[in-house]
Amino acid sequence: MELRITALYAGLNALLAVALAIRVVQQRFRGRVLFGDGGVPELARAIRAHANNTEYVPIVLILLGVLEASAAPAWLLHALGAAFTLGRLAHAIGLSRSSGKSAARAGGMVLTWTVMAIAALLAVAAGLGGFA
Repeated sequence: MELRITALYAGLNALLAVALAIRVVQQRFRGRVLFGDGGVPELARAIRAHANNTEYVPIVLILLGVLEASAAPAWLLHALGAAFTLGRLAHAIGLSRSSGKSAARAGGMVLTWTVMAIAALLAVAAGLGGFA
């Protein structure tokens, strides 16, 4: 079984995770902080953006893989994967720029939660005999 569509979005989201990790390291050097956030707001935001990404990406990739393995239509998988990746990118940009309110951060979370909820419901439907 090939999970090419899931592989695409796994790779794109992993690249985002690498970029976010690099931002954490850059902020650590700038703030001369080896552990924690050292009270440096920019570092705290970078750490949180990376952690938030790490919290959401695995479950959605698992759901995409389950849906792809359950013969969900390619257009649906791409719609979910693209919306999720866009949401993760928007959230990371919004949180990296400000710890306060941000349209990018809010929009990113709405996209993330929407994709997660839709994918979860579709996975339940697939488990009950849908798609195949």
